[in-house]
Formats: sequence, C-alpha cells, structure tokens
Amino acid sequence: MAKVVPHSLFTDFDINLFKSGKHFRLYDKLGSHLVEVDGVKGTYFAVWAPSAKSVSVIGDFNHWNATEDKLNVRWDHSGIWEGFIPGVDKGAKYKYKIQSHNNDIWTEKADPFARYCEQPPKTASLVWDAPYKWKDKKWMDGREKYNSLQSPFSVYEVHLGSWKKKNGWEFLTYAEMADELVNYVDEMGFTHVEFMPVMEYPFDPSWGYQLTGYFAPTSRFGKPEDFKMLVDKFHQRGIGVILDWVPSHFPEDAHGLGFFDGSHLYEHPDRRRGYHPDWKSLIFNYGRNEVRAFLISNAVFWLDQFHVDGLRVDAVASMLYLDYSREDGEWEPNMYGNNENLEAMSFLREMNTEVYASFKGVQTIAEESTAFSGVTKPVHLGGLGFGMKWMMGWMHDTLEFFKKEPIYRSYDLNDITFSMTYAFTENFMLPFSHDEVVYGKQSLLYRMPGDEWQRFANLRLLFGYMFTHPGGNLLFMGGEFGQSSEWNFQESLNWHLTQYDFHSGIQEVVKDLNQLYRNSPALYEKQFSPEGFQWIEHNDHENTVLTYIRKGNDPEDDLIVACNFTPVPRENYRMGVPKTKQMKLVFNSDDTKYSGGGIGKKIVRPTNKSWNGFEQSVVITVPPLGVVIYR
Repeated sequence: MAKVVPHSLFTDFDINLFKSGKHFRLYDKLGSHLVEVDGVKGTYFAVWAPSAKSVSVIGDFNHWNATEDKLNVRWDHSGIWEGFIPGVDKGAKYKYKIQSHNNDIWTEKADPFARYCEQPPKTASLVWDAPYKWKDKKWMDGREKYNSLQSPFSVYEVHLGSWKKKNGWEFLTYAEMADELVNYVDEMGFTHVEFMPVMEYPFDPSWGYQLTGYFAPTSRFGKPEDFKMLVDKFHQRGIGVILDWVPSHFPEDAHGLGFFDGSHLYEHPDRRRGYHPDWKSLIFNYGRNEVRAFLISNAVFWLDQFHVDGLRVDAVASMLYLDYSREDGEWEPNMYGNNENLEAMSFLREMNTEVYASFKGVQTIAEESTAFSGVTKPVHLGGLGFGMKWMMGWMHDTLEFFKKEPIYRSYDLNDITFSMTYAFTENFMLPFSHDEVVYGKQSLLYRMPGDEWQRFANLRLLFGYMFTHPGGNLLFMGGEFGQSSEWNFQESLNWHLTQYDFHSGIQEVVKDLNQLYRNSPALYEKQFSPEGFQWIEHNDHENTVLTYIRKGNDPEDDLIVACNFTPVPRENYRMGVPKTKQMKLVFNSDDTKYSGGGIGKKIVRPTNKSWNGFEQSVVITVPPLGVVIYR
C-alpha cells in the first residue's frame, strides 16, 4: 500500500508562472525537499512528467519497488506529479519510475532537480539540503565594484579533476581545494577563477560538458555544502567565481533528461533541431515554456544558492544557428527563411534579462565563435544581453602568428593587428582556454617556435601582449608556468616543472602581469572602449615591432607598450610619445628574474623630435622576443 500523502509546495500562481515559462525559482518547488507535514518529518517529491500514466518514487527506503510510493498528478494540467513520503530522510537514494502514455514505455530517471547525486558511475539522486553559513558579506556587498566591466578581469580557468592530484591519482576534495587552490590563485594574482562544469556529469572524458545533474555540484569532490565553502573562501580573498554553464545540449544517458517521460520532454522533437551531430547529444526545446523555466531557474540557482559571480555560457554559436554543423537538407529555415534559431535567441535574451535584474554585480559571458552581431549589446537595444564574449578570432589569429618562425612574422604583422579593427564591437574577453591545449594542438609553450630560450621568450611576449591588449583575459591552468605537455584530464598538471628557472620565470611573469593589470587603471577602466587604446605604430614590418598606448580615465595613468616579435634586440628604437615627461619601465618580459637577458632601459626621457605623428619621441631598447611597458 502506498505511503504517499497528498501535499504540495505549489500555489496556483506558481503553476501559472510555470506554464507560461516565467517561474525562475523552480528549484524551490520541484525536486525533493525535506519538510514536515502535520508534525511528521519526511520528503516532498515533485517532478514534471506530462506524458506519464503513473510516476513512482523508487529508492533505498522502499527496496526500489515501483508499487510502493506512487505520486499524485495535479489536476491543473501542469504535468506535475507530487506527494509527501513520511520518514524519508536526508541522504536517501531515489529515482523516478515513469510509465508513459506513449505505448506504456517505462523510464527510470534521476531527479532533474536533485541537489546531490551518487558519485559516478552510480546514478541515483540523493535527498539533500545543504545548510551553510556564508562569510562573504564583504565581497557580496562590494561585488558591483569588483566584478564590473570597468574592473580588471584576469581569469584562471580550472578543471577541478586535474589541477592537482593526491598520491598521483586521487582527486582533491572541495575542502582541500578551498585551501590549496584558493591560496594559489590568490598568490598568482588572478582576479577570478572559472571552473569547467561542476554540475554532475556521468562521463569523465566529457570534461563535464555532458550534464545530467544540473542542480547538483559533482559528488566526485565532496558535498554541495563543501562546494559552497570553496566559493566562500575565494570570496574572502577577493576573488570572483565563474562557472561554465551548458544550456546548449545534454547527453542521452538513460537516467538523464532525454526521453524523460517517454516523450521528447526537454529535447526538441524534430531531430533536425533536437540532436547535435558533433557531440551526439540532445538539444533543448527552447520554444517550450517549461523548458525555458527549467534552464533559467538553473542559471538563477547557482547565482542564488552558491553566490556565484558569473556564468560562462558554453557553445552559444551552436544555439544561435539552425544549420550549425549541418549539411543542406539536415536543417529547416526559420519563419523568415534564414538560419537563426529565433527561439534560442529569445531564451538567451530572457535568461540574461532575469540574471541581471535579480543579481547585482554578476556577469554572463558567451563562448560564441561567429560574427553574430550584438552578443554583448543590451537586450533593450536588440542585443542578446551578455556582459562579455570570448574573442575567438583574436585567439586563433594570435596563436597562428606566434607559431610562425620570427623570420616570417614581418610579412604577417597584419594578422596580429587585425583584431583592433573589431576589438570594440563587443565586450571581449581574450581566451587561451582548455580547447587550445588538447587534441594534438600542443601546449602553449610548445606552440612557440625556436630553441628552448626562444620558446620561453615567445611565451613571455605572448602573455605581455595579451595583458596589454584591450579586453579581459582568461588563461587555462598550466599555461601560467609553461606546462610542456598537452592537458590530460586524467592527470595532474606537471607541477614539478616549476622547480626549473624557465618555468618559474613564466610563473613570475604571469604573477607580475596580474599585479600590473590590477594596479593600472589604464588597462581596465576603458578596456571595452576605443577611447582606451591608441596605436603609436602598427606598420613597422621591417622591425616587426608594435607600439601602442593604453588609456584610463586619468591621462597620468597611461601606459606605453612596445612588442618586439623577432629574436633581434631593437636598440635605439625611436617611438613617438604624447607627453614630454620622463617614462619609467614598469614591466620587461626580458627581465633576468624571468630568465631573460635583462635588456631594456629603465628610464627614458622624451626629446622634441617629432615621430609617429607625435611632437616628441623617445629612444628605447626593445629586447628580443620581448615586451616593455612604460608609465
């Protein structure tokens, strides 16, 4: 005999919001919730399964028997099944056993709203709450200042499973990372950390991008409250936390969202719009109100419950185009006859509108690889409403340029200056992400040409150029010390390399560039405005040298940058400057403390010799494969 007691957390207003796709706090209603009914403690369960004939909660508390605890379907045609089961306590394992009206198909599913999951390869959901006493009030109160577009954004991208291992093979726990990882990111001077997906995922080689538990931090590293502590510890050090978020696709795993109630519930029913050929995964039905509410509730959940400061939205291009990775005949145009996914665009606009309206000082960042217009334009002006967008074109062109032998770079200088023709069309973040150090692409260090000295000099130059180019910055773990091998998600980073001077020198370069970036308003106050950048000389093909000015609100903060992309020192190099004041060297990638040669002038004084269109100029030395920055 069923033990389920009729009970509901839903009001009529909740149901109306849900049906219209406007309920953005669904995690408070759907899923499992520890409650007390008429003095009896237990768990309330609620799941959306409109095509179901029956829904049972099966778990370790009823021997996984589908006849024991059958939920009740609501009368309001919402498709929600619910009920209270007395005595089911925190930590109970469960799934939903669903009988469909569709040919009596049976499915056995994990809870889409579960807050905690069994550690893979096990797949059950766990009844859980995660009480935690936050200690980050100072950060949260001041977040608008530290996390705005006029603030420094230097992001350290981390895959939690492979940043560092215990005993060569064991994962660090969230609690251990709250010590080791927080200390390291703080020591290196990054302003933000970005985690590759932490939501529960079944398959390690997916790196977390094939999600099944959208509301549950992966149990690989500990409990949900432990992940809250990790975020809290970063905030206490003044470091923002960004999460990778994947609303673009989800896997077909039997316990996941696919074919949930025997129907195409979460995925689009048309295979041309509901299946992703590249990733062999399913695509959300962005036109279905309840699915939009599910996804936007999920974005809100991490910002609300886990105090996250930003979401980097994965694979936005695949959402925007109906013909993404499809041949002719494999896709159908929209109502206007073109290839834009109007429903996905509408969803992204609504998601960004809700996020920015509900949370002060947060950012959404689009990984979008095309020239789609208006990604970071506000929604009310017709844009998608993101705060920032990854500058994939810059990343590709820059790495292509740097991998060339320096003797050929003079012919291709335009490849590296081209980014400035579109740098301010969006709010760009410059990414050297995990995607650039896998699948035979080699590590950043080994994409650099030349002998050992030249490789390291090139990498120091690359980072100096990156940090002085307009926009935010993102660097994948390992790049900051010149990891020599490609990233392998199964192994720890090669931390032993930091005992060698060249590698520790790279580490010091990144540390000093982070400090320079954070302490130089010229590098961040106008990082998304053309007013913040001015070329001095971008056509010096003979010397293969670029010179430019970075500007903040106060002209006294201006920085002057010179980059030499050849292994030949440019001595007595004349450069026009806007002021008559003496200039002080604030960064030299060739400094001996970085294992460079120490070439460069620390103080230079302008003379009244006009050059590069300026009335005065200075004579400097630009070290080989080096960048010098003057204030």
